[in-house]
Amino acid sequence: MDNGGYMKIISNKITKKELFENSDHIIEESFVKAVVDIDKRIIAIDAEMHADLEKYLLDNGSKQTELWGINFHTEDDEDFVEFDSLINIRPRQNKHLYIDDENIRAKILEVVDEWILTI
Repeated sequence: MDNGGYMKIISNKITKKELFENSDHIIEESFVKAVVDIDKRIIAIDAEMHADLEKYLLDNGSKQTELWGINFHTEDDEDFVEFDSLINIRPRQNKHLYIDDENIRAKILEVVDEWILTI
């Protein structure tokens, strides 16, 4: 699924290098924002704000409770995925930018591993 070069859902397995080469919105030349739907097991990328990606997925049938904002970092392989985003703040589900629930973080990493080769 594509949105005219802006905001896209990863639909083919890609490498980490391809992720950054094909993203128009690399923030401060160090990371790409993404939103993961842990139920549908998809990742939306390539926007200036997580909220734009969240709306894009909601408009395509995702449920709010299944969407989580992350960042993919270009430089540090050890911290490739960062679990911080304003969209993660939900009083009933998560009280911080950082995703508190270890099980949700694990599900996100499973989805990332399905779509992005980090080696």
